[in-house]
Amino acid sequence: MKHLKIGDQAPTFIAKDQDGHTIKSTDYLGKKLVLFFYPKASTPGCTMEAKNLRDNYQDLQDKGYAVVGVSADSEKRQKNFCVKNELPFPLLADESKEVILAYGVWGNKKFMGHEYDGIHRMTFIIDEKGVVENIIEKVKTKDHTNQILEVRTLD
Repeated sequence: MKHLKIGDQAPTFIAKDQDGHTIKSTDYLGKKLVLFFYPKASTPGCTMEAKNLRDNYQDLQDKGYAVVGVSADSEKRQKNFCVKNELPFPLLADESKEVILAYGVWGNKKFMGHEYDGIHRMTFIIDEKGVVENIIEKVKTKDHTNQILEVRTLD
């Protein structure tokens, strides 16, 4: 796994969202970006995380953040996840794993004694100039917004 560090230039990306729209990292220059990676749409932990961000989306926007989610799910699966949970932010359908690999969140995982490769749940907070401002590696799915906003108060 490639490891980005705070202060690194965030990898640029171009990917399709749940509606087939092209989303580019350069679209977010001049704004702070919460780029959250999650293993699989519609699973319990991912749903909790997405709903937490949804329920606090206005607070995040008020603090100057844009929010984008990323997983290796298809556009259709991302669309269903987005509609079912009324998510107000785009979800990238990174089936090719280009963004996932660029951010170094793909790697070995262990679950119930089994090892496999998958997406590590991580969030990157990227500043207005495209620099990694913070990395949340231990995401609390039920309290993720507070993790993001606590980081903000440290500026």
